[in-house]
Amino acid sequence: MKKITFLLAATIFFVSAKTNAQEDAKRECLIKYNLFKGDFKSKKYDDAYPNWTYLMDNCQDLSVNIYKYGADIAQDVKKDPTLAKKVYEQRLQYFPEHDDVKNNLAKLHSDYATYLAENKLASETEIFNILEIAYKISPRDMSVKNIYKYFQGVTDKYKDIKPQKVFDTYDDVIESVGEKLDDYLKKIFELTKDSARVLGAKEKTRLRAYTINSKALGQVEGGLDNIISEIATCERLVPLYKRDFEENKNNEVWLKRAVSRMFYKGCQADPLYATLAKSYAEASPSPEAYAFLANVLEDNGDISGAAAMRQKSFDIETDPLKKAKYKLKFAQAAKARGQLSKARSLAREALKYNPNFGKAYLLIGRLYQSSVNDCGSNEFEKRMVYAAALRQAQRASAVDPSISSIARDYIRSYEANLPSKKVIFTEGRAIGESYSIKCWIGETVKVASSGK
Repeated sequence: MKKITFLLAATIFFVSAKTNAQEDAKRECLIKYNLFKGDFKSKKYDDAYPNWTYLMDNCQDLSVNIYKYGADIAQDVKKDPTLAKKVYEQRLQYFPEHDDVKNNLAKLHSDYATYLAENKLASETEIFNILEIAYKISPRDMSVKNIYKYFQGVTDKYKDIKPQKVFDTYDDVIESVGEKLDDYLKKIFELTKDSARVLGAKEKTRLRAYTINSKALGQVEGGLDNIISEIATCERLVPLYKRDFEENKNNEVWLKRAVSRMFYKGCQADPLYATLAKSYAEASPSPEAYAFLANVLEDNGDISGAAAMRQKSFDIETDPLKKAKYKLKFAQAAKARGQLSKARSLAREALKYNPNFGKAYLLIGRLYQSSVNDCGSNEFEKRMVYAAALRQAQRASAVDPSISSIARDYIRSYEANLPSKKVIFTEGRAIGESYSIKCWIGETVKVASSGK
């Protein structure tokens, strides 16, 4: 009996001691946390650091602020990538369901991958796997650089063994990028549509942010297009879509992506394009489907039917930005058929619905460029066509930050092809004077030189 009593007393003692130790540890954590938080908010980072490291080692699940504030200490104050890695890993481990983590999980993984890459703390495979986690959660919340990096990884891994996965990933990413880009462009338009309006300080800050983000997204869009263009050839697309058509002939998402890719890659001559376009219109009687079907009707010689179908697709669309995109798509189809004047007219109509639609200006510039040899009888006259194309590219760059880098490439190319000073002098012209371009272009521009 005495032995049992002794054991019971010992047990109570040890439990009590353990409970007291736990309570002491909790109190210590709270004291350290309050000291850390106060020093951090007062920007006394050196004072905050020892208490923070204690919290990281002993009080990991006390507060998400340990990691929110700690990330700044690790990255910006100590500049220690190993500490930053620890912050990311423990934040995901101890607060996976916290709103601050749960609602930003894709961004956290994306940022984590960036840190690992910049500081060479993981292999390319490990980084790709983390980006894949972020991508599956929300491509919209990944950094611009990581969206591009992830898609490049998918392309390298699957282009030969599973090209459809590459195409599907491209479509998902480009749709996400497009949504974000449209949102920024709408905001830019609202701030700039009234040229007489004076923006306040906050509005200027927002406009600058929207412009920077649009440029970055536009660069990603162009980079993704460059990657996909290497593998999305008609020779590869046609047999792939023929193989998968029966399985997907009622799948509107698959049909939309297939017909869009064949259109933009110039594969309309293959009979499969018409089959896809008709099936898409049946599966999804939408403005976009009717726009593609209009091209099929025109290719088959039904000009009036094509015009009616285009008008139908346009009339049932309500979003001005989408209306502009449809008009540009019609313009691109007209260009492919050699209908240059009609293509320009349609591109100008697109600009009525979206005055900041840089791609419409670039298309007009390319139309002019394609007519260089047809709109002049000598070198001066031909090279002055580049002045008209240059003006369109400059307009594109001025109004649409999302394509500014692409527009600059066109600007450099057109400027290099302007008449030389010698050619201008020989023609009896002077730099800065007006000159009317002949043929269908019919525009008046200023005489300008390539600088040579």
